[in-house]
Amino acid sequence: MSSGVPPHVRLANEIAIQFAHLPPADGAARVAKHIHEFWEPRMTRALLAHADAGGTDLDPLALAATTQLRQPA
Repeated sequence: MSSGVPPHVRLANEIAIQFAHLPPADGAARVAKHIHEFWEPRMTRALLAHADAGGTDLDPLALAATTQLRQPA
């Protein structure tokens, strides 16, 4: 029953839905914070690689969060 969407993309999109009510910059920051605090580094690297490859299927808020994840903490 796989949708063909990689798990890191599906999870990032689910997180983005939770912050969709916020202004885009705030929502992206909250998504990035959640990923940084709770995701295993390999999942984060897979998400960043997916974004580098075009970000197909990524929610715009999740895609914006990847830019923030690349910035030093």
